[in-house]
Formats: sequence, structure tokens, C-alpha cells
Amino acid sequence: MRPRIAVIGGGISGLAAAYELANSRSPVEVVLLEAGKRLGGVLETVQQDGFLIESAADNFLTKPTAAVELCQRVGLEESLIVPDTMRRKAFVVHNGTLQPIPAGFLVMAPSRIGPMLSTRLLTVRGKLRLALEYFIPRNRNGEDESIASFIRRRFGSEIFARLVQPLVGGIYGADLEQLSIDATMPRFRDMEQEHRSLIRAMLRQRRTQIHEACSGARYGQFAALRNGMSSLVGALARCLPPESIQLASPVDRIAQSGDRGWLITIGGARPRRQEIDALILATPAYAAAKLVEDIDSELADRLAQIEYTSCAVVSLGYRRWQIKHPLDGFGFVVPLIEQRNVFSCSFSSIKYEGRAPDNSVLMRVYIGGACQNRLLQLSNGELVELAALELRDLLDIDGGPVLQHVTRHHRAMAQYRVGHRDLVATVNLRLQRFPTLALAGSAYQGVGVPSCIQSGQAAANQLLSRLKAHLARPVHAQVEAEAVV
Repeated sequence: MRPRIAVIGGGISGLAAAYELANSRSPVEVVLLEAGKRLGGVLETVQQDGFLIESAADNFLTKPTAAVELCQRVGLEESLIVPDTMRRKAFVVHNGTLQPIPAGFLVMAPSRIGPMLSTRLLTVRGKLRLALEYFIPRNRNGEDESIASFIRRRFGSEIFARLVQPLVGGIYGADLEQLSIDATMPRFRDMEQEHRSLIRAMLRQRRTQIHEACSGARYGQFAALRNGMSSLVGALARCLPPESIQLASPVDRIAQSGDRGWLITIGGARPRRQEIDALILATPAYAAAKLVEDIDSELADRLAQIEYTSCAVVSLGYRRWQIKHPLDGFGFVVPLIEQRNVFSCSFSSIKYEGRAPDNSVLMRVYIGGACQNRLLQLSNGELVELAALELRDLLDIDGGPVLQHVTRHHRAMAQYRVGHRDLVATVNLRLQRFPTLALAGSAYQGVGVPSCIQSGQAAANQLLSRLKAHLARPVHAQVEAEAVV
């Protein structure tokens, strides 16, 4: 009989794992168990009044290449679209106005000097402190530290507050006083160790990338799907055997069964039990912690230590004539020191075609996160009013939105706090006791869509490589025992 592998959780990590298993050369039976009534997790595309609304991520990085390659494998290569090349810039709120992020500033460090000297975002003192980074010695103690600590140590407080905090905080919805540099931005720590100065490293890297870019066309840094992220979810589902997908099937308990299997208890409207040879838990870490509590309390405790935060995505549609700002960019981020009630806004229909009707604009406003979680106590109507008020002030908008849509993501964003890598290492160490159990999802190695896909694929391949030998061991042991008798 073919071994049965259950994937618990039908988000993008679980879907990627199930697809990898179903399309492997190994003869396995896949069971995908999703507690909700649809697949995709936080990824969902909604069509409303001619607008294409993404409830969570509306695009993904093309490097790492996992998301692009998966789209190609499931037949969506022709659906990949890239951002408008004429508007590849973003803004940051500065003293109540939108100012362009300096050209060449890449998340946490500059790759060009001129734009940093001319920007209005930094005072003369802030620019001098930035220049001093070239001479700051590297930190040799090897210990993890927060991004706030790392940036202040290298560049000073001003560049942290005005640029790094809103940019990185917008990605993770996080408090950068707690966010780990080693777990989120290890490349910059490596730059410090190899080149001593981040400025020196970025300048050298820019020269290399310019040279490489001349060698041939490449995908842009970001890509999206013409018909939204749900098209990837649907394509993955269609590539799975229909009988393998079980919706509205919350797993209440997992238990070891004999020497080599698992017994899972499924609740919902049709309670049942299933015997499984191997398991992938593609759930949030806190949900995985509850499932493994009976089999390894220490593993459960480690998983429960991975914290999450929540946010709301408020999508607002306007007629173009209502907005006086030129919208000559992809959106803006908001520093905490501006004391506003949103932390970022994406001009969705400016970035990608097909997101709004003609002469209309779709914007997605993010509210909440680790630093403004209190705002999520507001009703949906109050969130819409708050978001519209902020946009009216910053973009000079006349009148209210012609479309509004609110999505709440409760405990959806994993927070990689200082020491996260060590915590994940202890989780992996405990997992060694269970060769036919694997974890996948945004809680461990990365939060973006490509990282989640990689996580699911890695879990699937890990189990496939272990399963045959593990299932064979009890049989061999039984034969040897009988021979002795």
C-alpha cells in the first residue's frame, strides 16, 4: 500500500507541500486537511464592482525564485505580470507630507551616496552620522540583536526612525526594538562582518549588479498574477487529486499509532479518525503547539514561544479625479514618529494593471501591527473612516471612497524576535525524535510567499526522503525478532 501523508493546513505552505508530494516520483497518497471552507489561508482575491482586491499579499519577490517557479509549474507563467516600470519608487511620510525614499536605499542601507545627501528626510546632523558609518568597526561578539539596535549602532537614530523603521516595520508589521536581525535581515549582518561598513558593501554590490544586469533580461524584483493570488491557490488545488482535499476538517488531535504511524482526530460536522504514515503541520506555530502538546510538551512549549501579531487591510477605491496627488509611485510607509493611524499604503492599481476600472484607483491601507494593535478594536466602519481620513490628508482627496473592503488578519504575522534562530533550532532538534513529522509555514524561516512555498516544499521532500527507510525499520526488526525465536 502507498504510504499516506497528511498535510494539516491549506494555506500556501500546505498547498505547496501537498503539490510537491502529489507530483513526486514516490508513490504516496496525499491528504490535505483544512479547517476552513476554502483553501489559501490569508491569500484571497475578491472581485467587487470592477476592482480586484487582494486580502493579503498582492505580489511576491522573484528572488528567491520559488514563487515564480511554482507559477510556471502549474501553468501560470503567462499570468505573471511585473510592476509599471515608469513608477518604480515609493514614498515615506515626513512631517505630514509624502517624500520620495532616496533612490538606491535598499530597506536598511544606501547603495548610492548622492540621493542620501540631497534627501529632505534627514537633517545635516543625520547625514553626517550616516557618513560616519563608513568608519564604524564591525561588531565581533556574534550575538543576535534587534534591528533597532543594529541600525542605531551603524547609522544612528535618525535614519532608523525616518527610513528603516517604517520600511522594515511595514514588511513585518513588527516592533523593530524586538525584531531579530539574524532571523530577518541576515544579509546586512554578513555585510558588516565581511566588509566592515554597510555603505562600502552596498556600493560594491551595486557595481556588481549593474555589470550583471547588462548580461541579459531578468524578471523584476516583484511579480504578481494577472487575476490575483487566488489564481495560484486554484491552480495548485486543481493539480491535486480531488479526493485528497478535505475542507471544513479541523484537526483536533494527533497521536502516535504503533511504531510507525499517526492517528489524527478530525472534528467539524463529520468527526472521524484517520491513520496516517506521516504528517506535515502547515499551521501557525501556536496551532501546531496545541497539536503536539500530547506527544512532546517541550516541543509544544518552544512552538508557543513564537509570537504573532494582527493587522487589518482596508481597500479603498476612488475615481482618479478625486485625487490631486500625482500618484507617481507605488505607495508609502509611515514612521511611528509621525503618530498617524496607518503604517503603510499600497497604490495597488498603480503598481499592477487590471486592479481597478478605467479612471479609478485602488489603494490598500494597512492598520494595526505590533505597534498599533489597539486600533484593531475599532469596527470595520471605523477602520474605513480612519483610513479614508488619513488618505484624504496625505493625498489631497476630495470626497469619500466609491469602494470599501476590510479584511482582518488575526494572529497572522509571525514575529521573529531576538533569538528566533536559536528557538527554531531547538524546535528542529526536538523534531528529530519524530522522523515522520515536519513543520511548514511562515513561523520559521521567512514570512513572504516565496519563503512559505520553500518551507512547504522542504517539509515534503524531507518526509519523502525519510519515509521509506522509516517504514521499513519495524518490518526488518520484526523479521529479525522472529528469526531469533
